[in-house]
Amino acid sequence: MPLRAIYSYAWDIAERGVGDFIAEIKSLGLNTVTFAGSYHAGKFIRPKGKRGKVYFPEDGTAYFRAERSRYGKIQPIENSLLRDSDVLKHLCASSIAVNAWMVLLHNTRLGTEHPQATVENAFGDRYVYSLCPSAPEAREYAVALCRDMTDNYPVIGLSLETPGFLPYQHGFHHEFALMKQNRWFDALMGLCFCEHCQRGARGHGIDAAGLRTRVARDTEAYLESEIDYPDDMAEVLWLADAQEGEMSAYLRFRCETVTSLIGEIRTGVRKDAAVAIIPSVARPTAGAWYEGTDLGALARSPGIVEACFYESSVARIQADVMDVRRRMGGAGHLRGILRPAWPDLQSKADVIGAVNALRDAGVADIAFYNYGHLRRSSLAWVAEALAVLGD
Repeated sequence: MPLRAIYSYAWDIAERGVGDFIAEIKSLGLNTVTFAGSYHAGKFIRPKGKRGKVYFPEDGTAYFRAERSRYGKIQPIENSLLRDSDVLKHLCASSIAVNAWMVLLHNTRLGTEHPQATVENAFGDRYVYSLCPSAPEAREYAVALCRDMTDNYPVIGLSLETPGFLPYQHGFHHEFALMKQNRWFDALMGLCFCEHCQRGARGHGIDAAGLRTRVARDTEAYLESEIDYPDDMAEVLWLADAQEGEMSAYLRFRCETVTSLIGEIRTGVRKDAAVAIIPSVARPTAGAWYEGTDLGALARSPGIVEACFYESSVARIQADVMDVRRRMGGAGHLRGILRPAWPDLQSKADVIGAVNALRDAGVADIAFYNYGHLRRSSLAWVAEALAVLGD
């Protein structure tokens, strides 16, 4: 059967009760729970919440019982909810399929504890919210986390988020600047030049030190000026820089770094567990390349791309699906994630139209984001869309 999943958090399921939650999910026409096995911080409005309407998750914790002997220097921190109940264990023992959603390298708590394994910009500033996929300690942690999950819980697979380099702006607590930012500036400030990235790049014949010096010089000159690049100009300026020799090679190296990490995870986890990649925080999905996500390479191995089609109209979703398929080059399997709520699909007709559009484009496996964030009306739209879709 095609996958019909809903992304979910442990705290929402625990509050609802596992049995009642599963009964509700099945009544909507869904057959899979994509459970947050590792997650970052947040401030979330919970329209259906019974114990408060705003929730602050514990930063950078794991929502399953980790086997600490599997890990090296960086070890997962178990969420305090596990003191009362292992929600994932109860889900896996139920009558519904369970897929584990693993946020890998976006982890401020672990990055703060292990700054040597985080992204380092051209000025030497560490981004503690982003473990670097070139850092051996971060790679060891990501592989062990995924292997731990699939070895100890009978999940049907993994959906991997943030296996690569996060952009400069990614909603860190109280992000602030008294200057107008733009694509060119953000792209340069988001590049990692840590010792591991530089060493790896040198192995590919790239002058990483020279590139770092140039990036620092260019951004420093911009900060010292009185000029603000207009958005449309900044976009072109970044694209011009990105195709230049050393920069282009460095961006390709980043993609190879992330592809190899995902390959290590695929090799390391339980063989019958599917491994899907959530490619990007960018819209449209093609922007994933900046984070090191090569859609073509990932379509070939591990073979499943689970794209976030977070768009405000059916036409935009159709356009993104067409482009993602083009980049996958006929290889692999494409899944789609939809948000049946503001700021994306804001009516029942929108949700039905989007689900039908994915089906018509050959995307049979569909997930919805996120149970705890959605109003009951949005869940009703999901049920009606799936009823229209049939199987």
